[in-house]
Amino acid sequence: MIRTVSIALFACFVASSYRLLAETADAIQVTPSEIQLRGAFDRVQLIITRKNRDGLVDGNCDDLTNKFVYKSSAEGVVRVDVAGQVSAVGVGTATILITNGSSTESIPVTVRGVDSERVDFLKDIRPILSKAGCAAGACHASQYGKGGFKLSVFGFDPNADYESIAQSSRGRRVNAACPDASLLLDKATMRISHGGGARLETGSIEYGLIRKWIESGSPESPTPELSVKQIEIFPMQRVDSLGFTQQLRVVARYSDGSARDVTPIAIYDAIDTGILKVTRGGHVTTISPGQSAIMVRYDGKTAVSTFVVPYSTISDLSYWESNNFIDEFAAKKFADLGLEPSSLCDDATFVRRAYLDAVGSLPEPEAIIAFLGSDDPNKRSRLIDQLLGLTGDPTLDVYNDRYAAFWTLRWSDLIRNNSVSLGEQGMWAMHNWIRHSFRTNKPFDKFVRELVTAKGSAFSNGPANYFRVHADSSALTEATSQLFMGVRLECAKCHQHPFESISQADYYSMSAFFSRVGSKNSEEFGLFGRETVVMVKATGEVNHPRTGKKLSPTPLGGPSSDHLLDRRIPFSEWLTSPDNEYFARSVANRYIGYLLGYGLVDPVDDMRSTNPPSNGQMLDAIAKDFVDSGYDLKHLIRTIMNSRLYSLSSQPTADNAADHRFFSHFHVKRLSAEPLLDAIDHATGVQTKFKNLPLGTRAIELPDAEYPDYFLTTFAKPKRASVCECERSPDANLAQALHTINGDTLASKIASSEGRVSKLLAKGTQHEDMVREIYLASLCRLPSLDELTSSHDFLNESKTPAECYQDLLWALINSKQFLFVR
Repeated sequence: MIRTVSIALFACFVASSYRLLAETADAIQVTPSEIQLRGAFDRVQLIITRKNRDGLVDGNCDDLTNKFVYKSSAEGVVRVDVAGQVSAVGVGTATILITNGSSTESIPVTVRGVDSERVDFLKDIRPILSKAGCAAGACHASQYGKGGFKLSVFGFDPNADYESIAQSSRGRRVNAACPDASLLLDKATMRISHGGGARLETGSIEYGLIRKWIESGSPESPTPELSVKQIEIFPMQRVDSLGFTQQLRVVARYSDGSARDVTPIAIYDAIDTGILKVTRGGHVTTISPGQSAIMVRYDGKTAVSTFVVPYSTISDLSYWESNNFIDEFAAKKFADLGLEPSSLCDDATFVRRAYLDAVGSLPEPEAIIAFLGSDDPNKRSRLIDQLLGLTGDPTLDVYNDRYAAFWTLRWSDLIRNNSVSLGEQGMWAMHNWIRHSFRTNKPFDKFVRELVTAKGSAFSNGPANYFRVHADSSALTEATSQLFMGVRLECAKCHQHPFESISQADYYSMSAFFSRVGSKNSEEFGLFGRETVVMVKATGEVNHPRTGKKLSPTPLGGPSSDHLLDRRIPFSEWLTSPDNEYFARSVANRYIGYLLGYGLVDPVDDMRSTNPPSNGQMLDAIAKDFVDSGYDLKHLIRTIMNSRLYSLSSQPTADNAADHRFFSHFHVKRLSAEPLLDAIDHATGVQTKFKNLPLGTRAIELPDAEYPDYFLTTFAKPKRASVCECERSPDANLAQALHTINGDTLASKIASSEGRVSKLLAKGTQHEDMVREIYLASLCRLPSLDELTSSHDFLNESKTPAECYQDLLWALINSKQFLFVR
């Protein structure tokens, strides 16, 4: 076996060598095609790419950067290393010769400004410290710094950093008279003991830059207003077979219009280290099949380069039939990745899945039998319309209340509606408003506008309670951005966001929209006594915590805007605008996560540029369709549920079992607390009685987070303390298993004289009919022939028929088929 593999690898090596030897100037592209360097420390990374058959360079073209030999025609002007990195030495012109076998390419180089060069603290020194890790939270950017040396996290406060390096401690860290004796360099090179280890190499370009800056007197930046506007990565995407490598090239574009190659001092991280690995210099190697990205950071800006490694070279999709545009984008991704999706699930699995996902409860046995017995080829689509109340037939559209209750539960968790924060009256006011919105299928953009611009009595106007749960402008900024844009802003409150191009100024400019929201106590708005009234004040500003500058209300990536009456009005219009790329994509991704088990971006409320979607084209298309529908949530749910993806079996194949991102098989989801309790009530026929609520109230209808129900507490009903989806944990634990196996809740319901088993026995139901009813009520399917045969043996072995059927129901409820949506 080893010999066979060795021969195959040798053959691949020989073939690759012959192919490279045959390269000609017409078959490769060198980027950049000419180089201009300014200053002795300027550098440029060369990238050599094989052109495709059409003579173009795309994401499928080989990277040949490390396959060629580089040589400078004038070492006194320019040098080039084995990885193709070109660096300036002296003023003049030269040529970089790139050779491989008989193929040679020449790249002209011009070097200027070596003698007049001035090192810039902001542009040159600060990025080196970030690259070396000095400005990380675990090092000198920790709360109190290290060894008396304190830097800002990720360099978000350059003025403080400059003072700490060049001026604090009586300037002991720099020595202009003898730069090499500077404490800053001694520590970084470990000439003096340093807890962080060696961070620079003596003689490196980074060392030379810092030395030159110290020698020049450690000047402040001559252009403090200069900033990086964006960074660009080449290539943005690469698709190839397992084991391919790629050298990245990173260019920073500045606010003055200039550009600079920052490949050596950018910071690289693999988002999934099980698929990719990357060196400090940006050289990427693929190590397993899948799709992932390299996150690149430089001076507060971020970008990603996506890499795709197919699972196989053959993907037979001849049988695939797309139900809608979602499936078309899925099929394209399957083809790119060499994935063959699982087959469709059976009708019994689908009917249970659809009921639980759309209305959070199980169907009646009669409805299951009718669905299984139907030969209508469109019956799945018709069932979805019926569950969503979209048939137009009042006799069929009977699930709207359950739909409203279930999705009210979802959004009440996120909006944090609970009596602890709001009191009974406020909680009920918010609950009733949310439920009415879903019952009437209120357009979601209108729902959000009403929420973020609400004012008035917290008892009379439900959405006003949003401003009681989140009582200050910072909390409102963070909650609103995470709920309705999928953007987590908490980090930017204190410093530059580590994984996004969001600054402190961006955070507090967003916060300014809520700076004039206040409240007062009143007894004029209702019958419940003293209440809170949310109001808009005439004044109220937000200042930058570091600079003290007053900030104008400005949304992320949007124009500054104000309003004489209420700043929240232009904000709500921007937030829900079709031009706001965050809003529709965030909602679409969240519902994909609800229905398909995980989002195209996961976690669903962390939609940063450095956490790219697994299928960006699909997400964009679903978001556009959602906007075109008028932000109709039922339309969005129907579109996703009607896709072939939603109908796939949860049973993976040998070829797609490793896929957990691309929906090649349906993702099994654990039933959450409230739907699970309702499912147990349905299967056993015994309804749970909740405190202060009438018997017959379903668990999915509970308005509050606080209920003294041991089952719900055990199965992680959230306290609504956070807007994060993660508060409702999907993970099972031992206490939950013990509760369903031995707990009083299940045992008492199964054995109840008012339960399903007792009532069926009282009616004299025959054995096989009894077993069928139990299977339909719990697993939403008929028993198989083997299961039916085994049930006769089970009956004969039991002391009484009641014991047989109660034990059977107990076993089915404890099965994975019951506890999971699959």
